Amino acid sequence: MRERFEELKSKVLSLPYEPGVYIMKNRDGQVIYVGKAKALKNRVSQYFQSDSRHSPKTIRMVSNIWDFDIIVTETEFEALVLENQMIKKYKPKYNILLKDDKGYPFIKVTTSKPFPSFSIVSKPAHDADRYFGPYTSRRAAYHAIDTINEALKLKTCRRVFPRDIGKARPCLNQHLGRCMAPCTGQVSAEEYAARVQEGISLLEGNDKALLDELTARMDEAAEELRFEQAALLRDRIRAIRALGEKQKVVAGAFAELDAVAYVQGQTRGCVVVLHYLAGNLHDKEFTLLDGVTAADAGEALGAFLKQYYALRSAVPRTVLLSSPIDEMEGVGEFLTSIAGRKVELAVPQRGRRHDIIRLAEKNAREEILRVETSQERRVKSLELLGQMTGMDEAPSLLEAYDISNFAGQDTVGSMVVFEDAKPARSRYRKFRIETAAQGQDDYASMAEMLTRRLQRWKDGDEKFCPLPSAFLIDGGLGHVRTAQRVLDQFGVTTPCFGMVKDDHHRTRGLVAPDGREFGISTVPAVFALIGRIQEEVHRFAITYNRALGAKKVRGSSLDKIEGVGEKRRSDLLRHFGTIENIRAASLEELARVVPRTVAEHIRAYYDEKKPVRRQNDAEE
Repeated sequence: MRERFEELKSKVLSLPYEPGVYIMKNRDGQVIYVGKAKALKNRVSQYFQSDSRHSPKTIRMVSNIWDFDIIVTETEFEALVLENQMIKKYKPKYNILLKDDKGYPFIKVTTSKPFPSFSIVSKPAHDADRYFGPYTSRRAAYHAIDTINEALKLKTCRRVFPRDIGKARPCLNQHLGRCMAPCTGQVSAEEYAARVQEGISLLEGNDKALLDELTARMDEAAEELRFEQAALLRDRIRAIRALGEKQKVVAGAFAELDAVAYVQGQTRGCVVVLHYLAGNLHDKEFTLLDGVTAADAGEALGAFLKQYYALRSAVPRTVLLSSPIDEMEGVGEFLTSIAGRKVELAVPQRGRRHDIIRLAEKNAREEILRVETSQERRVKSLELLGQMTGMDEAPSLLEAYDISNFAGQDTVGSMVVFEDAKPARSRYRKFRIETAAQGQDDYASMAEMLTRRLQRWKDGDEKFCPLPSAFLIDGGLGHVRTAQRVLDQFGVTTPCFGMVKDDHHRTRGLVAPDGREFGISTVPAVFALIGRIQEEVHRFAITYNRALGAKKVRGSSLDKIEGVGEKRRSDLLRHFGTIENIRAASLEELARVVPRTVAEHIRAYYDEKKPVRRQNDAEE
């Protein structure tokens, strides 16, 4: 690799001092980075100089370069446009890429169909339908559609009309008076299209004429004593006025100003875009850039601007930045080419504009704090758990176990896994306990479950590897000592603790096999973590138990007996445990659980039937 590095340094010497784009490739010929330069020779040669001048990301990228190509352009602006196109094409590993590849949303109205509908699209098409936008966010667009549908009582289902008219019963919206219900066939295409046209008028900002018309119709209905119709028109008027107050529809022009701020956190950067319309804050968008360091801040902001506005194909008249970027002039020209008009790119130092940028930075810091605080909270809870229980290091991998049964039947075990204090659901496991056939015994059931789990680990089953940092048992001292004996049999030295509950069935603390108890209620982070684990393992166990019970009950002979419904069937099974016990019960015993007449029906039914051998459910 060192020899190849020297060859690349020699190749750089032949590069021209011209603007253009350079393409870095790895040993497999894959494009790993695309960049633009005002002078190709100067820019590319920087990658093959001392590592001390590079960021960690650049060092990693350079170590993977096997070859590079260049494309010479006439101007720096052409190089910038080409760079953006190639980044979108190749999505190189070491370029700063936006995760969101969607542009500004538009509202589409399918006016070409008999029963038009409203939907969200990323780009308008050259067809007969109507498009409105762009909107600064999908939330704003969906809000507009929802408000129009509610005000005009348009359909929100996915049925296609007239194809689906009369094929199914009207949905609940029709019964609530929230939909005209064209599915019933009582609404003509002309009547529905007229209602949709009212929605189009709202999107065009022509709500005054519509409100005047609806108000006149409401007054007319009231004078004619049609108060129900007048009330419906009144509600539509209120909804339309609310739409006019809340909805910021862009007709012809877009946001007049965007404030773009970049803030660097400990492990990631965040870019916030504040959209301003008519001098007022309209909406906010943010993008988290993982793995970005302070050294990459300038590159990150420049890359964001190019990708963000290229994807959305709409640029405001003014874009304010929190800090200068290396290619200020080139990016400004690039944004101007997208907008088709002059775009002002500025870094304000004082005044109202400076205050707007400071607000954007504040929002970016809040988003980073929200994300990093959550991550740090998980790390801290594990550190405190390790310190509290005397473990050598923070337990990054935890396994929890619980037993569940229904009236002593269908005993199951559950195993849940938490990795870095987060559920790793792909590693959850469930067990059908065979020991339960000999009677209810939680200790024996727990021993069986752990034995089977550790045997699978000993046999090298990847689904049960590796062992956790600690075992957590839902139960008290008896349960955890049972678990410890199983661990000792397999020579496993992993710590084991029982999750003890108080009289109110809430997590109280942890108990070790030697009887030591660790109170966790005074440590909120640990208390929340253990409580969540205990709830999750219990939920997983009881869900599996209920699933088995449902299979067992489904198709039960009790369903054939007069007077036995779901409630009485459950009562009988809870009291007697099995169908065989119900079959063998006397009339008096049955009458203690269900009414005597029902008990007589049960007794008569089974007296006429021959005994049936019980079939065990297969283990899942």
